[in-house]
Amino acid sequence: MLAKRIIPCLDVRNGKVVKGVNFEGIKDVGDPVLYAEEYNKQGADEIVFYDITASFEGRGVFLDVVRETAKKVFVPLTVGGGIKTVDDIREALRAGADKVSVNSQAVQNPQLIKDGADIFGSQCICVGIDAKKIAEKKWTVYINGGRVDMKLDLIDWVKKIEKLGAGEICLNSIDADGTKAGFDIEMLDAVCKNVNIPVIASGGAGKIEDFSEVFERTGATAALAASLFHFKELTVGEVKDYCRNRHIIVR
Repeated sequence: MLAKRIIPCLDVRNGKVVKGVNFEGIKDVGDPVLYAEEYNKQGADEIVFYDITASFEGRGVFLDVVRETAKKVFVPLTVGGGIKTVDDIREALRAGADKVSVNSQAVQNPQLIKDGADIFGSQCICVGIDAKKIAEKKWTVYINGGRVDMKLDLIDWVKKIEKLGAGEICLNSIDADGTKAGFDIEMLDAVCKNVNIPVIASGGAGKIEDFSEVFERTGATAALAASLFHFKELTVGEVKDYCRNRHIIVR
């Protein structure tokens, strides 16, 4: 059994870490490099950076922040937002990212997943998904930071992602995002049962019990959180200790 990973996520806009609820009411909370250094010290298994308005604003990824962080942090870095081409993937990896996360562009151009996996290896390609429930056991995929409903069935999409060669999925629930009401267990469970690649749970972590619940009730291999860590309500170490006490194997 793979050890479970705990991953802080830094949403970045204009060079600052930001946080909102359901993709709205976004506020600046600090310097991304300083946050990443702190999470490195706390024992994070990975750090995810998302340039949250890059796709919407048509900009490329924020490579200066990535370069600076890669010099100071010694855990894997995943970088997303504004990755549109194989060259963008190459540039992010050269800047110090270990993986890229493609979201909006993957939906609009699925060939990017295949090309990226073929050239750089599946382990470098994570597909981020923002999804929302539309009916019982049915979810639809959104792009551009939760702004555009693609009328794309979530389960069909995750199966396609796996076939195209992605190494991992980061599944974010728009319904749960920033609410701190817990991960979207139903949606995560449905996706984990339909793919064989690792799935990162994202959106909704609000208390320490949410981490054990997502690992005990779904096949998620990692749990990602932002607000809880940014506002110092919990540390990565506290989450790992709690999981170990519940007999969950963590790194």
